[in-house]
Amino acid sequence: MTELLTVLRREFIYIWYYFEIQFRQIFRYWILGMLIGSFISVFAKDTIHGIFAGMKDKKLGLFGIIPACLLGIASPLCMYGTIPVAASFRKQGMREDWLAAFMMASILLNPQLIIYSAALGRTALAVCIITCFLCGCAAGLLVFAFYRKKAFFDFTGFEERAGHDTHPNLLIRYLLNVRRNVRATGSYFLFGILLSALFQRYVPEDLMVNVFGGNEAWGVLMAATIGVPLYACGGGTIPLLQQWLWEGMSLGSAAAFMITGPATKITNLGALKIAMGWKRFALYIGFVMLFSFLTGMIVNVIF
Repeated sequence: MTELLTVLRREFIYIWYYFEIQFRQIFRYWILGMLIGSFISVFAKDTIHGIFAGMKDKKLGLFGIIPACLLGIASPLCMYGTIPVAASFRKQGMREDWLAAFMMASILLNPQLIIYSAALGRTALAVCIITCFLCGCAAGLLVFAFYRKKAFFDFTGFEERAGHDTHPNLLIRYLLNVRRNVRATGSYFLFGILLSALFQRYVPEDLMVNVFGGNEAWGVLMAATIGVPLYACGGGTIPLLQQWLWEGMSLGSAAAFMITGPATKITNLGALKIAMGWKRFALYIGFVMLFSFLTGMIVNVIF
């Protein structure tokens, strides 16, 4: 019994050591993400959505996909918040391809996740932003090509709701938004660091290199696949990715993971299935998996 307690104590010390190191490395990015994300949500969200709504009066044609992607990335809303907003845009006459680009980019990236991803380094951050932007553009182009004359989305039942941020005092409204974001992501953030510490302690580096390293298609495919069940929240995933990159995961595998993860996040899939229907939802899943795989392969060739 004494020997067992000694072993458990030793393992706890090791895990705590790894946990504390990564917590100190990533905590500032998480906090900064909360502060900036809440600022955009309180002070800039309506402006971002207003700019997008105003695009319908401009004759941008297919090129409107580009600003739609950028505005989707800038939008701080989660998917359950984005779909009702997209539904309101549809009522105003917004094009389907622009909506597809906006929604795809919004699913994959937001200001908070951009700040989180800075913990992975400048190169990984740039790859994340560029690949997510291109994924949004690709989604818009495909909808334009195959659904130009018919509706791709069915927003029946999705109505834009009043926001949480309604307090008349802007500072209090901002602080309430920060608190809500911390409560929503804090547990995932800590759990992600714990998983990372467990991986660092018990998973050999050689295994990570063999599974996710190099330029091989297998590593990219595995990363794209595990992104489906493992991704729960950006704040919880970045610690894992940081650890995996240290242990030999290729940048292409990380890029594939960061596309399939948020795109197939369980809390997103239910709303997307309703808004698309089974057939188009299956096309969406196939597109995400194929795009993430090809993106990972290209990124590995480049880097």
